[in-house]
Amino acid sequence: MNVPSLDPELLKAFVAVADHRSFTRAAATLNRTQSAVSMQIKRLEDRLGVELFSRTKANVDLSAAGEGLLGYARRILTLNEEAVGRLAERKVEGVVRLGVMDDYGTFIVPPLLANFLAGYPRIHVEMETGLTSSMPARLGETYDLVIAMHPEGRGDGEFLRREQAVWATGPSQAIEELEPLPVALYPQGCLFRKWAIEALDAAKRPWRLAFVSHSLAAVESIAAQGLAVTVVKAGTFPPKLRPLSDRDGMPRLPAADICLHRAANLSRAAALLADHLRTNISKRPDEMLLGRAGDSIARVA
Repeated sequence: MNVPSLDPELLKAFVAVADHRSFTRAAATLNRTQSAVSMQIKRLEDRLGVELFSRTKANVDLSAAGEGLLGYARRILTLNEEAVGRLAERKVEGVVRLGVMDDYGTFIVPPLLANFLAGYPRIHVEMETGLTSSMPARLGETYDLVIAMHPEGRGDGEFLRREQAVWATGPSQAIEELEPLPVALYPQGCLFRKWAIEALDAAKRPWRLAFVSHSLAAVESIAAQGLAVTVVKAGTFPPKLRPLSDRDGMPRLPAADICLHRAANLSRAAALLADHLRTNISKRPDEMLLGRAGDSIARVA
């Protein structure tokens, strides 16, 4: 059985007539002559073998068959527009400069980029990781987009999610044996460094700065060996570390807001990536916990 095909151009004429209940007004909307629209409707009716309109001198009304087709016609035209638009989007080109925190650049962003670039193969992303405190000030000059960390409730930009700061150390290290407490932190300008020092000083816990590095992997490795404690995000908690809480004698730390910052006058490529990151980082944060963060982090937080 040969099923007649539904030409979108014919459906567009049909929907226009159905909406306006007039061939004249439909023709004006479509920028065609009335005779051209009438011919398109006749072709569609011949193809389907039904009459789609009941015509009188005063009115143009949908027939029963026309009423049945109208919903399908709208859906077909919508899907056609979506398909064409999606294919056009794949042709978007450009370079997007992204600044992001080291842990997000290591764990969270790469799979999101892989998914994004599969749909937009002509977009190139240049990502820089590091301390993000100064990155938003360089939007437009160095970066198109920045994912930065701010104190809870005080961040500019678009809020993505909230992260709890968590103390961590090696899986078998008994920290009560460490006096003064050795800490492994990031350089000046890191929000977690500031919070760690303030919390320890407020708790009157003796401490010493045992290790400083820009490298997330280096800081975590020192902590994993039991040589120091450090501070990490609950959402990117490293599986080789264990969380510490007040039960371990550690003072509670604040939470941080993760925000997306956009440069002014973004290119289409950068805007598409920004929307992709915003949607995927902000939805279902609990599913982004890594390693064994689950129950143990929930108890700490």
